[in-house]
Amino acid sequence: MSALDSETTEGLPSTRLFEIGRQSTEEIQVLLASLRPAEIAHAIESNRPTTRQVIWRLLDGETRHQSLQHLHEDVRAEFLEEMDTAQLVAAAENLDTDDFADILQQLPDTITKQVLASLDARDRARVEAVLSYPEDSAGGLMNTDTITVRPRHAVELVIRYLRLKRELPQATDALIVVNSRDEYVGVLPLAKLLTADPSVTVREIMDSEAPAILVDEPDTAVARKFSERDLISAPVVDAEGFLLGRITIDDVVDVILEDAEEALLAPAGLDVDEDTFAPVKKTMRRRALWLGINLMTALMAAAVIHVFEETIIKVVALAVLMPVIASMGGIAGTQTLTLVIRGQATGQIGRKNIFWMLSREFNIAVLNGLLWGSAVALGAAWIFSDPLLGAVIAIAMLTTIIVAAVTGSLLPGFLRKLKIDPAIAGGVVLTTVTDVTGFFIFLGLASWMYA
Repeated sequence: MSALDSETTEGLPSTRLFEIGRQSTEEIQVLLASLRPAEIAHAIESNRPTTRQVIWRLLDGETRHQSLQHLHEDVRAEFLEEMDTAQLVAAAENLDTDDFADILQQLPDTITKQVLASLDARDRARVEAVLSYPEDSAGGLMNTDTITVRPRHAVELVIRYLRLKRELPQATDALIVVNSRDEYVGVLPLAKLLTADPSVTVREIMDSEAPAILVDEPDTAVARKFSERDLISAPVVDAEGFLLGRITIDDVVDVILEDAEEALLAPAGLDVDEDTFAPVKKTMRRRALWLGINLMTALMAAAVIHVFEETIIKVVALAVLMPVIASMGGIAGTQTLTLVIRGQATGQIGRKNIFWMLSREFNIAVLNGLLWGSAVALGAAWIFSDPLLGAVIAIAMLTTIIVAAVTGSLLPGFLRKLKIDPAIAGGVVLTTVTDVTGFFIFLGLASWMYA
């Protein structure tokens, strides 16, 4: 049996290399027993598919279930295919409702229905409540396991009630206060509960100003609220104010990490949940589509160049300087595009100030275009002993940088209206616009001036 491939990573010293061929099964099991579920998931993802099965078989049922929620979708799918309905139902007992709902969304509808039918009525209702909302919304993040109290209850009664429960849901920093119709009215922080006079009522010490999160809010907006208000948990309500559940900080951290990974991988056409060690054919099919799209955009730029073939033959220096135009336009546009996407994601840029941002980026582009256009013009005129060529590239660079800045400012909003993620498609569209526009202006201007 080959050794596991994972090397230690900073912050996860326990996920070191497992020498399967040199260690006994008992030694490996002891090592696995010292790891937390998230660390086990990391060790699984850091190894080849065959070695993953070795680790998986050495885990007990509860540890498997806890590790499932930390695996990326592609890797998780490998193990879900091997699990029957009984095993999936057992997983529901060891996972929070929202985590189990995430797992069910990966299964075929027929299997999902079988699993739901096998759950008891209470668990089934909880899971179905989460499944009824989009995965990337507050409803998809929420957990229905909440502790609620009424405003009229005395602190002494609430404390006795909590002692009877003996165990609180994870990340419980406050109790949720609702009225007799289960409408949200505020929260009661545990710190206040424990230090208050036992004779006072919940109404007297609760925080009625603590806002709730609407069930249809995007997960990015939820993460932003948690960051701005330093929340550990927050209640989730519907449009009428009825309590549906709560969101905890651990789920918000997952959203933040996923958004960060998407920002890194999406521009290259890679999926956040793509398995690092996925089979060659599977990975090839995914990347082939993105490469095909990029090929089409490159052919569009090539077609523009072909139109001005005679001019390039006449002035060979144009071919030397074309990459400069494409590079400067691409970088200028990417700077603006990245800034606008980030601003929209953090809620800093919207309809009210996008045109102010456009005006600012336009002015910056003009100044940078004049600066670097002049510098390149002087260099080109000196190297090729052709002042006319210097004028051509100066005008072309100024215009291309301006077009790139305008496109980078408006493109994210346009793509969002088309229900397209600008983080994924923005770079390709921007590159196409800047290349085609830059080459057309540069070569077209040269054709006119050298005619």
